[in-house]
Amino acid sequence: MKLICKKNDLLSGVNITMKAVSSKTTMSILECFLIDATEGKIKMTANDMELGIETVVQGEIIEPGSVAIEAKLFSEIIRKLPDNDVVIDVDNEYKANITCENAKFNIIGRDGDDFSYLPEIKKEKSISISQFSLKEVIRQTIFSIDDKNNNKLMTGELFEISGNNLKVVALDGHRIAIRNIELNAEYEDIKVVVPGKTLNEISKILNGGVDDIVNIYFTTNHILFEFDNTLVVSRLIEGEYFKINQMLSSDYETKVVINKREMLDCIDRATLLIKEGDKKPIIITIKDGVMEFKINSFIGSMDEEIYIQKEGKDMMIGFNPRFLIDTLKVIDEEQINIYYVNPKSPCFIRDDEGKYIYLILPVNFSVANN
Repeated sequence: MKLICKKNDLLSGVNITMKAVSSKTTMSILECFLIDATEGKIKMTANDMELGIETVVQGEIIEPGSVAIEAKLFSEIIRKLPDNDVVIDVDNEYKANITCENAKFNIIGRDGDDFSYLPEIKKEKSISISQFSLKEVIRQTIFSIDDKNNNKLMTGELFEISGNNLKVVALDGHRIAIRNIELNAEYEDIKVVVPGKTLNEISKILNGGVDDIVNIYFTTNHILFEFDNTLVVSRLIEGEYFKINQMLSSDYETKVVINKREMLDCIDRATLLIKEGDKKPIIITIKDGVMEFKINSFIGSMDEEIYIQKEGKDMMIGFNPRFLIDTLKVIDEEQINIYYVNPKSPCFIRDDEGKYIYLILPVNFSVANN
């Protein structure tokens, strides 16, 4: 095999596929890229058996062939080469000569046939969505998964398609994030749980706007994302997702309309008094016209008021400040609506159109210490 690629094109392929290279494995082949130039185009593939990525790299094929090559070493070599054409020449024993200007590397490769190719996905059940919308919906929900939980369902996100609506849900036992996206057509009902790792990696690859489309295909065990010159295949998480509708309520005792930026900045200032690992809550007191934020820690105390619009009862309630910050950061609206049931029940941050719902559980606190 012999190829010529521009360094930046090769590096782009490396950066995309590196996200599916296994970092902890007893199978050395999973630590490799597959470079395949047997079908008239240069494809780079990585597969850790849970997540697989294949992308097409621009370049010239002088002699077709394929090779599996150690990913970390190859990526570092390409990264540090001059910005010029890179020649990759692989002999019959899979020794790869990599040349760029006066730099020459000779590294050992492996037979491409040893590589675990991506599973074949039947393109039957599918939806189409813009790259921008998919990236946004991941950004606005992914913070609510628990990637270290023994319950695998909490490490992923629910993708539920019904008619022309895509609902994405993430939860970690303390909060729930829900985003609804209107699709461009009516689709068959689908309900799957996608690993958070997959969605995180896809979010890093996506860079298109509202006119750039991602086609998403679903099978019983896998999900396939197809966009630009890239395929991302992931195993799905097995099991029935949590019945979140039972956790949602439209009842409330108190409704607050508040400036999102003012609330976020206030809570952010309060966290200056909390050391890492400290579980001090922020205490919110809701009265007519104002919301008071208080925090008391070993370092000191802070008290600040923000003007609000309020309906309903006065209330005092405590929250983990990080949960509030995570949620407020991903909401784009200037004014937000917060609904409170009572000091022991979750609060709901939601818009009038039903595009998003964020549920956050309160925490217990001692009034005497705050």
